[in-house]
Amino acid sequence: MRGSCLCGAIEFRVDGVSPKAYQCHCSLCRKQGGTSSNLAILVDSQNFSWVTGQERISSYVRPSGFRSDFCGKCGSPVPNPLRTTSYYWVPVGLLDDAETIEVGAHLFTGSKASWETIPSDAPHFETVPKLSHLLELLSSQKR
Repeated sequence: MRGSCLCGAIEFRVDGVSPKAYQCHCSLCRKQGGTSSNLAILVDSQNFSWVTGQERISSYVRPSGFRSDFCGKCGSPVPNPLRTTSYYWVPVGLLDDAETIEVGAHLFTGSKASWETIPSDAPHFETVPKLSHLLELLSSQKR
């Protein structure tokens, strides 16, 4: 599956996409995307590759380790390495064909915006579960 930023300057490819994504409701994700939450998948680095435009990526890293990579031309958030793991964080909205992806978990529901309602019956976590548990939830087959 291919994906790209808004202007198309940055393109990437993911193979073996997980059937489920997670939706993060923390204040950092709200600020990064300008909406109530972000929807992302985790892709093992061996299943992720840049096609073009990697040199256009700009990064911002908070002292806490939260990282935001974005296109230096259009400002779209783009995939980035997930801290010290072997995974990439990939925003689902950048994927060209993500129709088969469903929400598998809601993270940081304890800090969701006061005006947000979370309608999904997917598991809710006040903060974030261990990575191994999250990966297990996201790799499980569709209901």
